[in-house]
Amino acid sequence: MFSRLAQGRVLSLVLVSSLLALPAAAQGSGRIFNTVKTKLAEGKKVMGGTVSSNDPDIYCAMASSGWDFTWIEMQHSPLSYQEVARMIWACRGSVAMPFIRVPDATEGDIQKAVDMGAAGIIIPMVESMEKIKNAVKFAKYPPVGARSQGGGQHGSLWGADYRQIANNNVMIVAMIESPAGVAIADQIASLPGVDAVFAASTDLTSFSGFKQGEPQYEQMITKIKEATLKAGKKLGGPLAWTNRDGFTFFQGPGEAILLKSGVKAALGGAIEGERKGVAALEGTEKKQ
Repeated sequence: MFSRLAQGRVLSLVLVSSLLALPAAAQGSGRIFNTVKTKLAEGKKVMGGTVSSNDPDIYCAMASSGWDFTWIEMQHSPLSYQEVARMIWACRGSVAMPFIRVPDATEGDIQKAVDMGAAGIIIPMVESMEKIKNAVKFAKYPPVGARSQGGGQHGSLWGADYRQIANNNVMIVAMIESPAGVAIADQIASLPGVDAVFAASTDLTSFSGFKQGEPQYEQMITKIKEATLKAGKKLGGPLAWTNRDGFTFFQGPGEAILLKSGVKAALGGAIEGERKGVAALEGTEKKQ
């Protein structure tokens, strides 16, 4: 017969083992700082502006202009991780959550992105389960994943309790951009740790040869949509698709397009907040 001390030790081991077997959410969600996650949970739509410039002032303008998140573009830009870290730090405290589209789902790419404080990791070109599984693995701390603990500015950005709350705040967005990705959409969407699945409108055309509106194209979008919503995940797409049923996570245009739009608006009349026909005093522009 076990002694009471031995019984206590066995019970403790069982409890610890049971705790480690639970998903992160079941271990106590703690504080949620990721406002994109809370808004989506409330059934709201979220929109993010795309950032490809390394200028901190441009980044802050985007992060403080009303977007729910910034889509920091590292797949199709020469942005370095050092530059992105400085941009995020320069506009710490802004309303928009920093999301990063990493070049790939490697341990190095994802580790750097989360260490610099990304609240969301966007994974491009998901065509295999291995790729998206690696994304979850390297973005999450043990026991959920294999993210290592080290330096970075994440704690200074999000609080001293970051290690305890990171798994329940950092979001993973899987991008389906080709027929190969569409074929495994149900597996991608049902993977624990994936928060949203993004239907990449342009690349689906590029890789399939079918255009938006054509039956073959719309069949792919429907398959992604049905798989994502069935799995209880959020469905993403371009900002132009805000009226499509089921979509709640959107990528907005980049700085260059928005700058052109702003110039056209300025040339067409008074800028918001100014009286028409009255010039603003230089240096008194409203700062965000």
